[in-house]
Amino acid sequence: MSDNELGTYLRTWREAVTPAEAGLPAGPRRRTPGLRRAELATLAGVSVEYLTRLEQGRDRNPSAQVLGALADALNLSLSDRILLRRLTKEADGGDPLVCAAAPSLSRSARPTLRAVLDHLEPAPALVVNWIGDVLAHTAGYEWLVRPLGMLDNERPNLLRYLFTDERARSAYRDWGRVADDLVARLRHGVPLRDPYLAELADELTVTAGADFADRFADLTMTPRRTGSQHIEHPEAGSLRLLHETLGLPDEGQQLVVHLPADEATAAALDRLHGRRPGALRAVALGAVPLGETG
Repeated sequence: MSDNELGTYLRTWREAVTPAEAGLPAGPRRRTPGLRRAELATLAGVSVEYLTRLEQGRDRNPSAQVLGALADALNLSLSDRILLRRLTKEADGGDPLVCAAAPSLSRSARPTLRAVLDHLEPAPALVVNWIGDVLAHTAGYEWLVRPLGMLDNERPNLLRYLFTDERARSAYRDWGRVADDLVARLRHGVPLRDPYLAELADELTVTAGADFADRFADLTMTPRRTGSQHIEHPEAGSLRLLHETLGLPDEGQQLVVHLPADEATAAALDRLHGRRPGALRAVALGAVPLGETG
């Protein structure tokens, strides 16, 4: 992992924002579509020399006022601003409050969560920890993903499956967007110096190569809690699913629930489960934009 996450983040966003988006004329002979350092420095009211030091990692402790000015100039969203602040704290040696609040990595779901899963049947639902280990799931989820190979390992992990099992690329029609979202969750969900995150990231960088490493290096990607997936299932055919992710920060876990996005998918899942038709009902697609895929 880079030891200059703050500088990389600022440089990545500077290069991603066009002059037009920042209210500046494009001008002739631009070698990059993004902002020049001098342009961002002017917009934020800091010197070019100071911005250079920040991007190069030679200054790791900008004030809240400077961070706010840079965030305004780059038009960062709230979640991006929170990440910018977190990167600054970690670049300055870490925030003891953040470190103290980070739970130990959980390897099992507590009994009350398992009871919640029971009540969610027959919907495909699962509980994962922050590195994507599947801790518990409904029978509906097993019926959905067992034929895809997701649960073949003794300790299944969403990211290992998606990036290292060729069956995942055949199963997910929108594999790239699913990959974007899972890596964004991994990247943004815990302190960047977390040893479990670092271990998994190193492993997948070796086993999956650029498909994973390039996404992990892109600090501009942010996770979505809602979205859709298009799965080609070997037994149920083409399935369109919506999902909702509920964070459980005290345990460092997430509850993910999948729901059919149309009546054809609802009927296919009922047949897959061997249940009576109508056990699952489709959710109106208008509720969640299809582009928000995770």
